[in-house]
Amino acid sequence: MSLILSDLHVAGAWVVIVANAVVGLWALAAHWLPALRLRALWWCTAGAEVAIFLQVILGVAMVAGQGRQAEQFHMFYGFIALVSVGMLYSYRQQLHRWRYLLYGLGGLFLMGLGLRALVIRA
Repeated sequence: MSLILSDLHVAGAWVVIVANAVVGLWALAAHWLPALRLRALWWCTAGAEVAIFLQVILGVAMVAGQGRQAEQFHMFYGFIALVSVGMLYSYRQQLHRWRYLLYGLGGLFLMGLGLRALVIRA
């Protein structure tokens, strides 16, 4: 069971990284190309952000439920990703005019956090 959760966590990390890269680039492109401003962008963005929450839940289950050790910075990047999702969501109304840039750069930032967490995982 431990190996299955570990493999699922690594596979999920790639889902988080790729999904946030795609929606981040899509949102950045949509800032300049109105034709790309589709409702699907927001559904895909929500899916990429939900994947982060699932990753953190899975990681916490592995550490708390199985007594596994994780690098401190690995966990730090996961929790910073959660906080970042909350911040993106909380600023969406204040920065409505710039929302495509906000979510574009935010998606790429989340992708970077995922890459860093993957590189230093235990």
